Amino acid sequence: IGIVIGQMKNEKPRNIVFLLTLAIELGLVILVTKEYSVLEVWKITDNLSIMYRIDEIGRLFAVLISVIWLLAGIFTVEYIKHEERPHEFLMFYMISLGALISLSFAGNMMTMYFSYEMMTLLTFPLVIHTREVQAVRAGMKYIGYSIFGAGMGLFGFFFLNTYAITTEFVAGGNLNMVLVEGNETLLLCVFFIMAIGFSCKAGMFPLHGWLPTAHPVAPSPASAVLSGIITKGGVICLIRVIYFMFGPDFIRGTWAQSAYLSLAILTIFMGSMLAYKEKLLKKRLAYSTVSQISYVLFGLMLLTPIGFVGAMLQVVFHAIAKNILFLCAGALIYKTGKTFVYEYGGIGREMPIVMGCFAIATLSLIGIPPAGGFISKWFLAQGALTASVVTPELGILPIVGIMVLMISALLTAGYLFSIVAAAFFIGTKGEKIESKEPNPYMVMPLVVLSTALLLFGMFPKGLELFMIDISNMIF
Repeated sequence: IGIVIGQMKNEKPRNIVFLLTLAIELGLVILVTKEYSVLEVWKITDNLSIMYRIDEIGRLFAVLISVIWLLAGIFTVEYIKHEERPHEFLMFYMISLGALISLSFAGNMMTMYFSYEMMTLLTFPLVIHTREVQAVRAGMKYIGYSIFGAGMGLFGFFFLNTYAITTEFVAGGNLNMVLVEGNETLLLCVFFIMAIGFSCKAGMFPLHGWLPTAHPVAPSPASAVLSGIITKGGVICLIRVIYFMFGPDFIRGTWAQSAYLSLAILTIFMGSMLAYKEKLLKKRLAYSTVSQISYVLFGLMLLTPIGFVGAMLQVVFHAIAKNILFLCAGALIYKTGKTFVYEYGGIGREMPIVMGCFAIATLSLIGIPPAGGFISKWFLAQGALTASVVTPELGILPIVGIMVLMISALLTAGYLFSIVAAAFFIGTKGEKIESKEPNPYMVMPLVVLSTALLLFGMFPKGLELFMIDISNMIF
């Protein structure tokens, strides 16, 4: 369908086919994920195959991806009108979704690696869509970092093929402990290399450099899905490596856990500081992603059930909030042409819906109730306190993590809430207000996502129970 859309030059029928296909895809994902099943598509050798398995992790990511892809797609059909080659952008936007769904339901290491690489290659054209020199350079940086990170993951795959009972994903891990005995240090090094490699897509230091470079030059819908969804591709891989291949019991209390937690904490602080100093709106939001995604990585590597629940809740709330922010940035740029944060004084009076949604997403990222982000940060803090008790080998790292989370929240308030305050409270009295609100195609996704963020924050029980069920499956 994506290729067909890429050949359609007539705007109206192309948009109808594009949105209808996204809606059907969402419906199919919801229907398919009602049943657990395994599908082996291609058996390459006795140990290598392309295989898909439906489980709770895959269900969560596939539904989240499909919902946001549809809503961002609705925004895109209007936004992309002012870009050249809109049919080409929509084609790669559609095809990229297939790679993400494939990654969500990957049943073994081979399928995960293949889907991860396809996700990178298919989203590359979204980054370089404008074909400007700066965009091409950013795209090359994006693909260079991503392939290097994937290569680190592939390096670990070679070892897992030897030291694991199977390369299929098994909750709790599937290392062959008979073969591992005496080689624990080697396997921990392999794990650490894989974790750093896949963390590249999640924007963790030291492989975070592509993210603040790619976001400002890509069209805003591409920035939204890169920040809100594509970064979660790295999270999916980390979950599979930590909890379904090596297993939390093998990693807990080791130098690898301490080292990775240290990098995650450093990234949280570093991303917030860089965002606070940045004046270009989309680049500020990109550095914010560097910080906020590392909240997820921190929670995952605590290796406690409550920390895992906090990480998974952060996945959902960050995906929603960051898509709101980047789509709002796209609406602001689309209607005003302004790109720097200091240019938005008084814009809230001209675009109240857009900036209202921006404010709700800001509250969530800071962690202020009733927005959903408060819930995930509460669980992360509880998970860190639990880890400090059950894993004394970590020393004060979990406590340092809580302190950095609080500092990051204050910095987030500084670099995002200042935009909201200026938008609504700066302006000349008696000044004529001209509405610049975009059309419903751009406003509706923002309102829907903002409403979801508030509803999940006020009534989180169902989502919490779903995450706890996933946690119980692993621990």
